[in-house]
Amino acid sequence: MEHREEDVRLGANKYSERQAIGIAAQSQDKDYKEPPPAPLFEPGELMSWSFYHAGIAEFVATFLFLYITVLTVMGVSKSDSKCSTVGIQGIAWAFGGMIFALVYCTAGISVFPLQTWEGLPLQ
Repeated sequence: MEHREEDVRLGANKYSERQAIGIAAQSQDKDYKEPPPAPLFEPGELMSWSFYHAGIAEFVATFLFLYITVLTVMGVSKSDSKCSTVGIQGIAWAFGGMIFALVYCTAGISVFPLQTWEGLPLQ
């Protein structure tokens, strides 16, 4: 216990640079080179079939998602008896099941399957 102050003094003198904690991470000196920014749009993409293939897959998946889920909600709201419909839990299953099925079907085709609908709850 009595050597504690001496240990602190030796430790403080061991490193000559006097810098507040957390300041070192804010320095501008980098030991790597950042790559140049990638262009947002390349005209060569318009000539590739995979670009249109992914676009068609996104359109069909989004259309099916909206068609099934909107019809499920409309069926529940238009019904005379709530017992004769799928109910709130059925609506949740329709949304979850459609996202699961469509992402599974389009994951190999499109890079961002149903990107808008997956990110919507996060906003």
